[in-house]
Amino acid sequence: MRSSLSGPRVTERLTIARMGRRGDGIAETPSGPVYVPYALPGESVTVEPVPGHADRRHLLRVEGASAERVEPVCPHFGVCGGCAVQHWSFARYQAWKRSLVVEALAQAGLEAPVGALIDAHGEGRRRIVLHARRGTHDVLKVGFAAPRAHQIVPIDHCPVLAPALARGIDVAWRLAEALRPTGKPLDIQITATDAGLDVDVRGSGPLAPAQRAALAQLAHTLRLARLTRHGELIVQREAPVVMMGRARVALPPGAFLQATAQGEAELARLVLDHVGAARRVADLFAGVGPFALRLAERAQVTAIDSDAAAIAALQRAAHTTSGLKPVAAEVRDLFRRPLQGAELSDFDAVVFDPPRQGAEAQARALAAARVPTVVAVSCNPGTFARDARLLVDGGYRLVDVTPVDQFRYSPHVELVGLLQR
Repeated sequence: MRSSLSGPRVTERLTIARMGRRGDGIAETPSGPVYVPYALPGESVTVEPVPGHADRRHLLRVEGASAERVEPVCPHFGVCGGCAVQHWSFARYQAWKRSLVVEALAQAGLEAPVGALIDAHGEGRRRIVLHARRGTHDVLKVGFAAPRAHQIVPIDHCPVLAPALARGIDVAWRLAEALRPTGKPLDIQITATDAGLDVDVRGSGPLAPAQRAALAQLAHTLRLARLTRHGELIVQREAPVVMMGRARVALPPGAFLQATAQGEAELARLVLDHVGAARRVADLFAGVGPFALRLAERAQVTAIDSDAAAIAALQRAAHTTSGLKPVAAEVRDLFRRPLQGAELSDFDAVVFDPPRQGAEAQARALAAARVPTVVAVSCNPGTFARDARLLVDGGYRLVDVTPVDQFRYSPHVELVGLLQR
């Protein structure tokens, strides 16, 4: 044991029984489960306490490694908080990802076939948020947050990024050097689009005219499609656009997109398959239209979201794309004003893809309505199961659930569920 001014170092030996939902190894102890990040089931590990967290431990050494342990693909793994399970064999990792969905359904008392996990990593992540801050001795750090901490881990590359986004890390460093953040960190959102990188910077504070001019020049030097600050335009060389089906969507600043292009395509394919021949479809929490614009190739669509900029982008794309059926778009907060019975009666199918908190209010309204088909898309198996339980209690059958993995090496998993009356 090492000694320090605070006393001797306390260590213990644990055996890992299973993998937790956040990618931590779990050891069963007389005082309850203990969570050990970066440990695998079956391993014997030496750990030390995490101050302030009685049920967590720091991994010091793996004394008996699992046969399923593999070499991580990134040198930052274990320090950077972006990935949780690079150290596990890919087949076991995929089985665990699918099990997160199976367990969430079981906990809600739901029975349904759960398909094989679809690997939708594709070329890799097409959007990231990097953080930048000047710390001790005025040293600039640009990277991701450390696991469960506010500390920034500086990085120079990331193996899960799409090739089109790979230079985004250098772009973030260059912008941070120009803005010289102090105190509050910068958040630099970078999205790879068909026109190049789209960057939105938040946390910089107001910019003086000379700073804006310098940033605009830097954006040209870096060949950015667009640079904005808190959504306010600094410079645009070319409109950042992405294709959604046959529609060309000009993105608003800081727009939300599915993490990978293949992830969006797989989710959309499942949505379209489940909607089938429905002629009138509501797309709720529609965003910029990854489902609505594809659905409109064969059905009349009503798209609703609380984000006015996203709905405007969706509308422009629908109006400028030939061959689509009518698309009605509405700005509406579905958490406060979910579609109710009379409004829902116009539709043959409803698709909803809410944020991580789910769509409880809308699910309750759907459960009381008579829409024949509901397709639920979710990035949170727990809230999906809660909402699906409401629909099943209201008379729906959960016919099919498909997990989709576009967040490789993380504990996050998407899924698409089909519910029918």
